This record gives sequence, C-alpha cells and structure tokens, in this order.
Amino acid sequence: MPGSLSDPIAFARGPALTNRFVLAPMANDQSHADGRLGDDERRWLVSRARGGFAMTLTTATWVHLAGKGMAGQLGISDDAHVAGLAQLAHDLHAAGARCAVQLYHGGRRAIPLPGQRPVCPWDDAETGARALTTAEVAQMVEDFVSAAQRAERAGFDGVELHGAHGYLLAAFLDRDNNHRTDRYGGSPENRARPLQEVIDGIRARCRPDFQLGVRLSPERWGIDIGEMRTLAQRLMTSGQIDYLDLSLWDCFKAPNDPAYAHAPLIDHFTSLPRGATRLGVAGKIMDAATAQRCIDHGADFVLIGRGAILHPDFATRAIADPAFRSVERPVTSAYLRARAIGPAFVDYLRTWKGFVAD
Repeated sequence: MPGSLSDPIAFARGPALTNRFVLAPMANDQSHADGRLGDDERRWLVSRARGGFAMTLTTATWVHLAGKGMAGQLGISDDAHVAGLAQLAHDLHAAGARCAVQLYHGGRRAIPLPGQRPVCPWDDAETGARALTTAEVAQMVEDFVSAAQRAERAGFDGVELHGAHGYLLAAFLDRDNNHRTDRYGGSPENRARPLQEVIDGIRARCRPDFQLGVRLSPERWGIDIGEMRTLAQRLMTSGQIDYLDLSLWDCFKAPNDPAYAHAPLIDHFTSLPRGATRLGVAGKIMDAATAQRCIDHGADFVLIGRGAILHPDFATRAIADPAFRSVERPVTSAYLRARAIGPAFVDYLRTWKGFVAD
C-alpha cells in the first residue's frame, strides 16, 4: 500500500524502520587490507545513520579471502573481524539506525590470490576463473552461513545476501553460462540452489528474529527478467526472507527485454505477490520526488546510493522537503571530504565518470 516517505515500516522478523530510507550497500575501499573495519568506513556509515537513514547496509563484505574485490574492503570471514564489526553495530544503533551486513563473494570479479585463479560456477575464459567443484560450492554456502553468525554475534540486526551484479551467488543464476551438470547448474531451480541453501542455513543457525534480506538484479550478467520475476516471487512468498532489495540501476527505465518494455522495470516486480516480505528498490533515486514515486509504484522502501554520498542527511532532507534534489555533479574532493568521505573513497569515486571535479 503506498504511503509517505516518513512512514515507519515493520518486517516479519527483526526491528521496524522509522522511515522508508535505507543506505544502499556501496563499495568504498576504506577498511584495512586484512578486512578489519577502518575508521573512515565507520565514519562514512555512522554519519549516514545520523543523517536520518532508518537502516544502514555495509559495503559488500567478503565471506572468504578469495572473494575479496577491493584492497580496502570490509571482511567477515574470520572471528578477528568481529570486534570491529561489533563497534560499528554499536555506533550505528547509537546513531538511531538499524543495521545489516551485506554478505558477498566476488567470484570471477574478485582479486586473485597469489598463485590462484578466481572462482566461478564455470571455467570462465574471459577472467581466467576456474569452476568450483561441487564440494567447494558446499563450502561456499558454509562460508556465507558462518559469516551471518558472526554478524549476529557482532550485534547487527540482520544480513543481506549479495545475489546481484554478477558476483558469485548471482553468477550461479546466469542462464547463459551456468551449464553445470551437478545440482548447481542447468535448470532455474538448480542455478538458484546455492542461494537457497545459504538462506536455509542462516534460518537454521541464526536466531529466529534475525533479519534476512536478498539483493538481486533483474538484468545483465546473463539474467533473464522472466526467470528473475519467478525467483523474486518465490523468495518473497516463501516466508524465509524479510526483504528483497532490487538493484535496478534506474527504477523507471524500460526493461532491456522487448517482451517487458511495456512497463517500467520497477512495475514488473512491485506487481508480484510478496506475502509478508518487504520490497526495496535502488536506481537513480536522486531526489525526494523520485523516492516518493517509487513508494507510489508499490515499493516498500528505497535504497539510496549516490544521493547518500552527496548528502549524509539525504533522508532527513527528503522527508522534510518534497522538492529536495541532490546537488549537481561533479563535486569537488573537498566537498566530499567535508561529508565524511575518506581519501580512499574519494579516489574510488574518481573512477565514476563525471562524479569528482578535481
């Protein structure tokens, strides 16, 4: 049911949110090489919690060293990571936000370990990645579940599984390339099995009220929108997850598949039965009006990425002023540093076309 951006929102499990704004999970390269939390990463997240975001999601946080995608990326593969994460969860709660760790394995997009090749569901000539064995897929599932348990011990309200953008869980969903002949390839059901096994494991081994979300992308990376609609509906009506986070790149674009081009991308998912599961969307939401339009089209909440980089208080401003719009880009590095963006994050943003002016 459409509502206001300021409306609270409850979930089947875990705490309610005080409004409809969630900080999108974003790579920022601000932690230590061994995956321990860095001070700049903590400041970036806590400042957005103070800025009115009802929930903050961490960057994609690696569950195995072989899945690390950036030099300064946060990790959760080892108990040594828990102390920093516990401090982060405490600080985010103190700032008034709920919080979750996004769990991720970079797969073929990860930084290769010395003397090793990245891993993938198949042998990938383009990246040099090798196919995981069946036993290694089972170990990957265990890595995700163990990481969720660490997030729970650290005091987070929940976790989100990164099943988008061609990373390892998403790569299994790739219709064009995942032709494995074991139980993890071929049919849509088999390709979704690793994701489902992670969900099953978290539900079995974390507390009953531990919140669980899944991020999916409906296009690119070998993803078929029809298959993704079927998977999204199954996940939302299963009673196992609490929210689905759709990374749409642009919420109101026409789908790439001509068969679905009659309606904007968001509508193909907000129209699906969802049971008690909440549905969030991300993609070019740079002003209050677009955020409200997403809610009007049936989304339960919105995830803000670039707008939150530019405005720590994007959520507060958008709720207070329906005419609020993000500043125009590019912006200077000084502008970003004044908004709790550390030097490593600024350097990363320089790789985004037209984002940083100097």
